[in-house]
Amino acid sequence: MWKRVCFLRKERWWQHRFWLAGAVIVALFYGVALFADFLAPYDYRTQVRLDPFSPPATIRWRDAAGNWHWRPFIYPERLLDSLGRQYTTDTQRAYPLMLFPRGYSYRLFGLFSTNRHLFGLQSTEADAPRLYLLGSDELGRDRFSRLLLAARFSLWVGPLGTLVASVLGIVVGCLAGYAGRWLDNLVMRAADAMLALPALVLILAARAAFPPELPPVRAAALMIGIFAALGWAEMARLTRGLVWELRQRDFVLAAVSLGASPVRILWRHILPNAAAPLLTQMLVILPTFLLTETSLSFLGVGLQEPEPSWGNMLTAISDLTLLQRNDLLALLTPAFAIVLFVLGVRLLAEGIEQEQKKWARRFAATRPG
Repeated sequence: MWKRVCFLRKERWWQHRFWLAGAVIVALFYGVALFADFLAPYDYRTQVRLDPFSPPATIRWRDAAGNWHWRPFIYPERLLDSLGRQYTTDTQRAYPLMLFPRGYSYRLFGLFSTNRHLFGLQSTEADAPRLYLLGSDELGRDRFSRLLLAARFSLWVGPLGTLVASVLGIVVGCLAGYAGRWLDNLVMRAADAMLALPALVLILAARAAFPPELPPVRAAALMIGIFAALGWAEMARLTRGLVWELRQRDFVLAAVSLGASPVRILWRHILPNAAAPLLTQMLVILPTFLLTETSLSFLGVGLQEPEPSWGNMLTAISDLTLLQRNDLLALLTPAFAIVLFVLGVRLLAEGIEQEQKKWARRFAATRPG
């Protein structure tokens, strides 16, 4: 009996593997974005001009003499040649790591002021080395801290732009699909025109109309507005098709015969039955907006320095001298983060689509005749 229960649980988990894996990945990214200040050991704006392009620190448990230590530690990297960007490992003194050290002050969730961080170095010396898990950039700023803080802008602008564009497209599609006639033709021709335009060129043109330096909040609002203006057409076409098909169903015709208003029919009968494909479409277009924001920041017309985003962090790979270093993987960590997040969103969309097909098959099997 117990083996049968375990088999059923395993089989049930395997059937939901796609959306479970996608949900875990997406939740992990947003958890990192929410607790970025707590996870980051240093302020992303702090510059240490004596540590330009410092290599990633190596976490050790064995010292230079071969002795094991129960607490992990690092050996500091000392700059030998500033022009050649060459460092050497100083094994004269070890700096142990500790949990919950004090660091720069921040507001947790925007409410509580604290200076505690998840990890750091156990040292209060003025010339103590810094823990560069991913190395430092040309200004001596910690890449790991900037990577964590960059997740906030990149992961909020894309989803908010997707949400605004989807809501606008759903409203327009409902009006076109239910009203029909001239309004349907007008809206669909406008959607066709928007889909035919090159989105990236229009985004660059719209961004060029504003000052090059914008605060993060205004830059985010500008990008969300651009995404909403250019992304509603695809969602409107899908919504119009779903509404046009569902309005012919028996339960909708019954609601019409009972005198239900068009708003009630759309809200209570049509949209709940169209929710699954609409949600799947939202998850499909979300990576497009994320990659667009990353591309704009990479080109220098998105979020401006010193504010971090995954796009402007990737500009470091344009320096050919850095490509010959052994910390190339550290330079590409923003790209790895983008790929992993897009993979999580795609898995989530695939899982929702499979659930939709499964419920459709169950509904078809229960229908009479």
